[in-house]
Amino acid sequence: MVIILQFIIWSGYTFIEWLSKHDQLVYKVMMFFVFFYLAFLVGNYITKSTRKTLFITAFSLVIYTSLHYTLALIIH
Repeated sequence: MVIILQFIIWSGYTFIEWLSKHDQLVYKVMMFFVFFYLAFLVGNYITKSTRKTLFITAFSLVIYTSLHYTLALIIH
């Protein structure tokens, strides 16, 4: 359940990043940390364990990023 919710959050981040393609890198990095914190809060609310939440959040980010770039390579 946590990974699915975090995939939704990462999808939202990807959409917002696409909308702000002309922003400076520092703003994109700050936005990433806001979304990472949001994903962490959602995960921690459900799992009630900081350690598990950190692992699940990092895992969902790696899986989402891998899928995102793989599909981008296939499409383009």
